[in-house]
Amino acid sequence: MFKLTKNNTNIQTEVIAGLTTFLTMVYIVVVNPAILSAAGVPFDQVFMATVISAVVGTLCMAFFANYPIAIAPGMGLNAYFASVVASEGLTYQAIFGTVFVAGIIFVLLSLTTLRETLIKAIPASLKYGITSGIGLFIAFNGLRMAGIVAPNEANIVGLGDLHNPMTTLTLVGLFITLILFVWNIKGALFIGMLITTIIALFTGQLSFSEGYVSAPPMPVFFDLDIGSVFSQGLYTIVFAFLLVTIFDTTGTMIGVAEQAGFMKNGNMPRAKSALLSDATATTVGSMFGTSPSTAYIESTSGVAAGGRTGLTSLVIALLFALSIFFTPIIGAVANLPAITSPVLIIVGCFMMEGLAKINWKTFDEAFPAFAIILSMPLTSSIATGISIGFITYPLLKLVNGRGKDVHWILYVFGIIFVIQMIFFPTH
Repeated sequence: MFKLTKNNTNIQTEVIAGLTTFLTMVYIVVVNPAILSAAGVPFDQVFMATVISAVVGTLCMAFFANYPIAIAPGMGLNAYFASVVASEGLTYQAIFGTVFVAGIIFVLLSLTTLRETLIKAIPASLKYGITSGIGLFIAFNGLRMAGIVAPNEANIVGLGDLHNPMTTLTLVGLFITLILFVWNIKGALFIGMLITTIIALFTGQLSFSEGYVSAPPMPVFFDLDIGSVFSQGLYTIVFAFLLVTIFDTTGTMIGVAEQAGFMKNGNMPRAKSALLSDATATTVGSMFGTSPSTAYIESTSGVAAGGRTGLTSLVIALLFALSIFFTPIIGAVANLPAITSPVLIIVGCFMMEGLAKINWKTFDEAFPAFAIILSMPLTSSIATGISIGFITYPLLKLVNGRGKDVHWILYVFGIIFVIQMIFFPTH
């Protein structure tokens, strides 16, 4: 089934690769519920939805695409989900409706060539700007949750109280994790969280009063408020979820495929099956209560350990499934921002890599990217950042006499976003 011999691997290597990838990304079962539960979604619901989404997507990747790539709810979009609920006054059921609609559209796009057309139409500077803006957005959320930055009347935000035990523990955990990364320790994020958890136990900031192991919570289908997507015109939010998921997933899959040597003449075999795996995870996840899923770049750690087939993904999915029996531990850890905030800050740093690839000397390329990067964290809205980028890019190209270099899709989106921001603004 997995063609181990053809891919020059064996069961032992694939199992080790699966374990390696799992340890590098297992932080998501703690961080994702912590972020979404802050938006009012029941913690147990998000936890089970996170695991279900990861298991479904990764199993699809294993059996249909035969790639060692893990799928789980993505970082950045979970924080955006929480911010939309908080700032727009919308119910989380309505936002899950937007995730479901985005997932269905993603499925349809994955079955056609429209996905490739959309990806090719959007210039690299906007793609890198979107990724980097999300990086700043989630890093700022991490700083805010930990109290490292706090509201300030004079400057909007300022340095928080570093004597606060929570803030102090966050800084300790952050520097421990940074040191692990500098030492190239595999699973540095997970190990950093583990060490911070141990410190919190000794300082009395954390206790497992509910025990360590329990029967898993019962997963429940959410009553998705899909009607609000249309009645309240939440199309920008749908587009934000869809666009970022497509970019994130496609970019990650290509990166992992290149490292593993899967790319052939610039193409990724079985790409449609791989993308459908992610689209399916996003759709199913929204039905149970979590934000959009994506391929995880941490999959490269498993590839580096020798993973080459879907057997690696199968191992990852099984390990995620086992995590449902440790709800008391995960719940206690997720409620302590000092343990989860360093993850947000460091992941935000990783997402800034694309800044080096933007041509900053070409103003009509640089400014739209800059506008996206600036507006996302300041407005706490990924959708607003995307809108500003899609408006300014074709406009600057047009007045610079290079309007023909812009794909017609960008003009269409630019006009739509202008209308949306004027008549249907988000706050």
